[in-house]
Amino acid sequence: MSTPVDFNAQVIDEFRANGGQVGGMLAGMPVLLLHHTGAQSGKEYVNPLAYLEDDGRYVIFASAAGAPKHPGWCHNLKANPDVRIEVGTQTLDVHAQEATGSERDRLYAIQSQQIPQFAEYEQKTDRVFPVIVLQPVGSS
Repeated sequence: MSTPVDFNAQVIDEFRANGGQVGGMLAGMPVLLLHHTGAQSGKEYVNPLAYLEDDGRYVIFASAAGAPKHPGWCHNLKANPDVRIEVGTQTLDVHAQEATGSERDRLYAIQSQQIPQFAEYEQKTDRVFPVIVLQPVGSS
């Protein structure tokens, strides 16, 4: 049985070998690679994540497939919001900010409509998934 670290490494390799396209359980989804720094460890991490493009911004969702706790990357972005992403064959510097209120709800509804698994994830837990907007640096 593979660990999440093994799974992520396989997806990252596939992403980079295929210009941002991946198969398996992420097939057909837009995927980016999030480079972030551990809030406590200072260690560098890379996570493949499904995203939503919204008016030049990249939106990611801390669903953790419906797990009871927020994923580690969510905490890391709050501590260190200036990060880098790989989208397709591009690498971009972005600033992470959590969407709130009606903006958060609008973005999650769009993602759930486009990728129904996200609606299913909400049924697995009582927590509200943080929605993080990644704004490319140098654009408004």
